[in-house]
Amino acid sequence: MNNIYIIGVGLIGGSMALDIKSKNKHAKIFGIDTKMSHLEDALERNLIDEKATYADLKSADLVVLSIPVDKAVLELPKVLDVISDSTLVIDVGSTKGPVCKAVENHKKRRNFLATHPIAGTEFSGPKAAIHQLFQKKTNIICEVEKTAFKLQEKALQLFSDLGMRIRYMNSEAHDKHIAYVSHLSHISSFMLGKTVIEKEKNERDIFDMAGSGFESTVRLAKSSPAMWTPIFKQNRENVIETLDEYINNLKQFKSLMESDDFEEIFKEMQNTNHIKDILKGIA
Repeated sequence: MNNIYIIGVGLIGGSMALDIKSKNKHAKIFGIDTKMSHLEDALERNLIDEKATYADLKSADLVVLSIPVDKAVLELPKVLDVISDSTLVIDVGSTKGPVCKAVENHKKRRNFLATHPIAGTEFSGPKAAIHQLFQKKTNIICEVEKTAFKLQEKALQLFSDLGMRIRYMNSEAHDKHIAYVSHLSHISSFMLGKTVIEKEKNERDIFDMAGSGFESTVRLAKSSPAMWTPIFKQNRENVIETLDEYINNLKQFKSLMESDDFEEIFKEMQNTNHIKDILKGIA
């Protein structure tokens, strides 16, 4: 695949462009973005070779749709309308149900593969793009059976070249599970940041006293609200379910504190320490 079109040249799209160029010297990367400043930054940083428009997509071998999830459900059908029969289109959004639903009856549904690379940082835009962002990261593929087999093969080769591990699941399971391991983490980080900002009116106190624990926990609060608000909206039911469980655990912890039951608090934390073994197995 030599003609690559990135729609949304930010962290994910830009990082993918960098790694594709490093693996395939014949690849030519075209950028499409509603923000001209992003395209200029992408050109300056060698993420893309040329600017493009949807009219150019008919010559694409691969189209990577890397835009906020609310925009993806609107733009994906337009992309499928203009591509050739041999073009592979992937999206990289954090919710999969709505985008799959948006094109379930499209005549070129077989050209689309729904993916979610579990990779990223708290930063956004072309300046955030980095080499090897996807190395040893998991890429979740949904509804693979609805994509043409030859295009599946091309996609799997691409993901292998980028160093990703592959997992398959249906879009409903993906959206439920990702609410726990990703979406809830971002909400927790945003609300921790909000709590501290509201409590500590003197910001100097925050910066002077903040240790590595606070910094790592609140890191995700630096993420883009423009990206995350649509994610929470699309995955609303699953996010609310995870919040209910999380809030119940917080209330239980508070209750133990109020009753001076630090023996039970110790047991709760000791049991939760098992998370390090789970994460070690994933690494």
